[in-house]
Amino acid sequence: MGFALAMVIGGNDVANSMATAVGAKAITVKQAVIIAAILEFTGAFFFGSHVTSTITKGILNTSFLPGDVMVYGAISALIGAFVWLGVATIFGLPVSTTHSVIGGMVGFGILAGGFEAVDWIKMVLIVSSWFLSPFLGGLLAYIVFKLIAALILKKDAPINAAKRYAPLFISFTFFIIIFLFALKTLNIDFFLSLITGVVVFLLTLAGSKFIINRYIKKKDNEDRYDVVERIFRRMQVITSCYVSLSHGANDVANAVGPLAVVYIALTAGTVGTTVEIPAWILAIGGFGIALGVGLWGKRVMHTVGTRITTLNNTRGFSIDFSAATSVLLASVFGMPVSTTHTVVGAVTGVGMARGFEGVNAGVLKHIMWAWLVTVPVAGVISMLIYMVIT
Repeated sequence: MGFALAMVIGGNDVANSMATAVGAKAITVKQAVIIAAILEFTGAFFFGSHVTSTITKGILNTSFLPGDVMVYGAISALIGAFVWLGVATIFGLPVSTTHSVIGGMVGFGILAGGFEAVDWIKMVLIVSSWFLSPFLGGLLAYIVFKLIAALILKKDAPINAAKRYAPLFISFTFFIIIFLFALKTLNIDFFLSLITGVVVFLLTLAGSKFIINRYIKKKDNEDRYDVVERIFRRMQVITSCYVSLSHGANDVANAVGPLAVVYIALTAGTVGTTVEIPAWILAIGGFGIALGVGLWGKRVMHTVGTRITTLNNTRGFSIDFSAATSVLLASVFGMPVSTTHTVVGAVTGVGMARGFEGVNAGVLKHIMWAWLVTVPVAGVISMLIYMVIT
């Protein structure tokens, strides 16, 4: 069941990391599937946290729930999340894996331990993130795209402007990648992570200036804006790869968390406040996600990458850049956010930069409804499964 859940996570959640690159035609769907599968497994198995708070992220008080109850409950949560994510993936709706699993755990928790078994303050924070993360991602994406337009696209000589400012965007992108990866995945000290990020920023700035000035040349009969898009196309592939690797490193452990709960409860008899996730379980999650991306990832990639708004490479870069920055800021302030929600918000923000007509409101409405019902639907399914099992 854990492997099955990992597969639908691959088909839904992971697809977001490559959706904008596909939508902006920086890479093909086939290339996106291969890259995402490799990076998700790499992030999960080699960089993923082997110790995580119980999959509920502290949402349940395990003192109310003995070991055997946790086993049945974790299985119920797995099935509940699997069913809902599967349905959402079939309809191409990008929903939060974390929220689906939390909904499943809350559902059985209420049934087995009563309302006092749930940390409702934590639930309020989760609900607030439904609105906070897409708003923050959308706002930053709007600002970044407007900044690119003002500094580069609207200049009389956009190629020269791109050669001047693109290295700064590339360098800051690498700063975010290294800083967040060191801080959140490798758990390095904040100050040391910051210093490492700054060093990488300066090295990337020097290297990217050299590469862009030497190798980016205007071809005969090529539109000057096509040259600018060509520069941002390379940058966008890098940011999409980062989102995919980061997702594997930070979130896959939580995705296979219920399986770890079952394993620990059966072998140790009880489940504490933390669950150590064995490498073989991370491997199961990594393989399942890689397979899910290949089988079902196209649907959600199509929704996020093409149906919400029309994307090119400058817009796609703005989205990935802003989504990564939003997650970084949220992490620094300890706010619970969903990568899925942030990416969709960023796509919407870039669309809004072109005016209200730049956003497909109908598609966006369906996505938001799917977000709102994720926790309760997964919770109800988990309750029903728990009742059947027990």
